[in-house]
Amino acid sequence: MQSAYLFFIFAAPMELTAIIEALLIASEDPLPISEIARLVRARVAEAEDALAADAEDYDAGSKPELPEHLSVLGNLNEDAVTLAIAELNHNYEITGRAFLCAERAKGWKIYTRPDYAEFVRQLFPGRKPSRLSGPAMETLAIIAYRQPVTKASLEAVRGVSCDGMLQKLLDRELVKVGGRAELPGRPLLYETTDLFFEHFGVKSVDELPNADELRSVKLPEPKDVVEEDSDDSANSDDKAEDADNFTAEEIEKQLALTAAGVPKAEAVPESDSKAAE
Repeated sequence: MQSAYLFFIFAAPMELTAIIEALLIASEDPLPISEIARLVRARVAEAEDALAADAEDYDAGSKPELPEHLSVLGNLNEDAVTLAIAELNHNYEITGRAFLCAERAKGWKIYTRPDYAEFVRQLFPGRKPSRLSGPAMETLAIIAYRQPVTKASLEAVRGVSCDGMLQKLLDRELVKVGGRAELPGRPLLYETTDLFFEHFGVKSVDELPNADELRSVKLPEPKDVVEEDSDDSANSDDKAEDADNFTAEEIEKQLALTAAGVPKAEAVPESDSKAAE
C-alpha cells in the first residue's frame, strides 16, 4: 500500500505551467479556466486519499505527508491558472515555438500559429478553403451583431428574402436556431454558434469590432410579408449579391478584420481580406 506514497515522494516536482500544458494537449476539447483548476485540485485530492490509505501501515509519529509540490496546488484558483497560461504563452513566444494557448468560446486550447498555416494545410490536401458569398457574409454579420434575431428582422435590414442565405449558414453550422420570439406566430430566433466564435477568433459578441456601436444602431422594423418559396428566395439572394450596400460592406470589413491572423480566416471574401491586410 506504500507504492502511491513512495511515488509521490520520489517523483520530480511538477510546475503548474507544465501540468496545464499536459492537460491542454491531452484534451480533445477546449478547457475553461474553471475546469483546469478543478482537474488539478481533483488530482491533489486523489493523492491525499492515497496517502490516507497508506497511513494505516505507518506509526503515529511517522505519518506520511503530501509532497510540497502537490500540497500547494490543493487550493488552486482560477487566477493562478490564468497567470500560468500567460507564462506558458510568454515561454512559447521567447523560444519561437510554432504554437500558443488561445481562448475561444468553450475554453483554452493549444493552436498552431497562423504563420505556419500554409505548411499545416499540406496535411489536408483534399480540403480547400471555402468562401462565403457577399449576401451570406452580410446575413451572418447582421445575426452576429444583433442576435438573437428573427428572419423578418433580417429581411427588413437586407431588403430581400433571406431563406437561401440562412440555410447556407445553418448548413455550415455558423448559425443555429436559438428559440422562438414572443411575437405573433412565435417566429424562430437565429444566433451564432460556438463554431462561429472559433472561426473568427473571438470569445463572445462583445469582442467583435465596434460591437457596442453597431449593436445600438436602430434597425428597420420588420413588416408582415408573405412567405415565398425557397427557389424565389434563393434567386433574391443571388440578385442581391451584386448590389452595392455600403452599410453591409462596412460590417463585413469589421468581421474580416477580426478574422485576420486567426485559423480559417480564408472564409472571409477576397475583397474583405485585402481590407484586413
